[in-house]
Amino acid sequence: MRIATWNVNSLRSRIDRVEAFLDRHDVDVLAVQETKAKVEQLPVMGLEARGYEIAAAGFSQWNGVAILSRVGLEDVTVGFPEMPGWGEPLAGEARAIGAVCGGVRIWSLYVPNGRKVDDPHYAYKLDWLARLRAAALGWRDEPTALVGDWNIAPLDTDVFDIKQFAKSTHVTAPERAAYQGFLDDGYADVVRPHVPDPEAGYTYWDYYRQRFERNRGMRIDFVLGSPAFASRVTGAFVDRDERDPAQGSSSPSDHAPVVVDLD
Repeated sequence: MRIATWNVNSLRSRIDRVEAFLDRHDVDVLAVQETKAKVEQLPVMGLEARGYEIAAAGFSQWNGVAILSRVGLEDVTVGFPEMPGWGEPLAGEARAIGAVCGGVRIWSLYVPNGRKVDDPHYAYKLDWLARLRAAALGWRDEPTALVGDWNIAPLDTDVFDIKQFAKSTHVTAPERAAYQGFLDDGYADVVRPHVPDPEAGYTYWDYYRQRFERNRGMRIDFVLGSPAFASRVTGAFVDRDERDPAQGSSSPSDHAPVVVDLD
């Protein structure tokens, strides 16, 4: 089974790229983040024609998550227990959706960005991660994958220049500790062993100042697997071509897909 995760930065804008990616790599399950649409607005006809079932959550032009599966889609869950909300008044955001696909519990996750260290959104991000970790303890003993845009660079080598990020979100000690907590609980980054080179592992390049062309990127998209999931992984890669402006018929997302193969 081949599983992928991709922050597409608007599914409606990049449906042609998504369909081509699924065809080219023969993907069985794709977890999508930043669909940026209500569920009824998603362009699903081409996906359904390819044999994919779709589970999605989206309330507006912001956030939005989905799972596309051609190996079954069962026990769909929107949000995890005690997932915090954001805004005034507090409201749930479309940042997490889970489903069982081919016997594997897959969670498509879009972790809050955090914005700035002194911003309320940063506290929200840490709370969101803490509550996700608490929920994930209950999924650890089954084949489970926590996949998506984590908005955290766990290692200094996961950013092109740590000096430029020293006072920014994504690399702060509390964020990294929150990410490490999942590893401490038994989840494993199943991609890094197969993509050990730091620069080859980048998954995000800002549109600003030709960051992709200069390979000034970050590794912030991850697949964390429970022991029962991680033991089945046979390979993984980052499809950098999908971030290349020269590829495809539309502009690229600022993220590249991450692909994992299971035996």
